[in-house]
Amino acid sequence: MVRSLISVDELVAISGDPATRVVDCRWYLDEPEKGPFEYRQGHIPGAQYASLDIDLSGEDGPGRHPLPSPDAFADTLARFGVTASTPVVVYDDRGGSIAARLWWMLTNQGHSNTSVLDGGIQAWTRHGHETTTIEPDHLRGSYGTRPWRDVVDGAAVAARPNDSLVMDARSLERYRGDEEPVDPKAGHIPGAISVPQTENLSADLTFLTPNELRSRFSDLGINGAKGDIAQCGSGVTACHNILAMEVAGIDRPLLYVGSWSDWSSDDRPVAIGDTP
Repeated sequence: MVRSLISVDELVAISGDPATRVVDCRWYLDEPEKGPFEYRQGHIPGAQYASLDIDLSGEDGPGRHPLPSPDAFADTLARFGVTASTPVVVYDDRGGSIAARLWWMLTNQGHSNTSVLDGGIQAWTRHGHETTTIEPDHLRGSYGTRPWRDVVDGAAVAARPNDSLVMDARSLERYRGDEEPVDPKAGHIPGAISVPQTENLSADLTFLTPNELRSRFSDLGINGAKGDIAQCGSGVTACHNILAMEVAGIDRPLLYVGSWSDWSSDDRPVAIGDTP
């Protein structure tokens, strides 16, 4: 199981392996406490809960969700019972929009046996599988981390080459500046193109096929060129576009972790409207 996406049937097939770790990443922008509440109400059997704000983010750094230090992330993985050989499956209830952050973090740290559950917990229940309120108790694991790779900051985005694409994963309304529910300014990074991550998904919240995703990105001029940059509001849903690109067979872009929450909090230029 070294593919980026895993189906419900495939998860069922490996769920009996005591080494498998399943992680629930549900989180909501306007209700951050709702994620752990929903987890306690019912989750996939064996799943542990990862808080975006606590487990998948650090306390210091630009933007609302800076990466934790590698050592802090290593401690989180150890608490989840993860080792270098542990199969890890992550999910949420938004088509992988939040779970993709943990997928990106794990794979960035060299953990290749990591997959996102295609369709999330909705697919699990739609296939007739039950949830549980029982929280697992795993033995502590051990994982050796390394410095984060392929990340950029606001200064690097501002100084990027002219042929470098910046891909904004937020909704078109936030990209245009029609609304901004949480960050200091509305609009987008000048030159960034709109690539809403929700358009990677079908109506049932499963990913489009690799061919469909490849066509989508190709139509936007995205071909995996070195130096392209993925961003969103705070470096979370941008990972969903990175995941979709990997499913499509397109090389990964860099990740602007601070994203719009960092860019809009500084004295940097802002664009509004439909055009980059």
